[in-house]
Amino acid sequence: VGFYDPIKNQTYLNVPAILDFIQKGAQPTETVYDILKRAEVFKEFGFKQTKFNFN
Repeated sequence: VGFYDPIKNQTYLNVPAILDFIQKGAQPTETVYDILKRAEVFKEFGFKQTKFNFN
């Protein structure tokens, strides 16, 4: 649903697919959560659940 290349500082996110997976109960890793937060995915789409279980 996307990629992040730290060397080129390039990010591609398929936001509709990401939000669909999260709404179905998917839990992002801490790293993925940080990338989504930095891209303001949750803020831009008014997504309410921004607290996840990182175990």
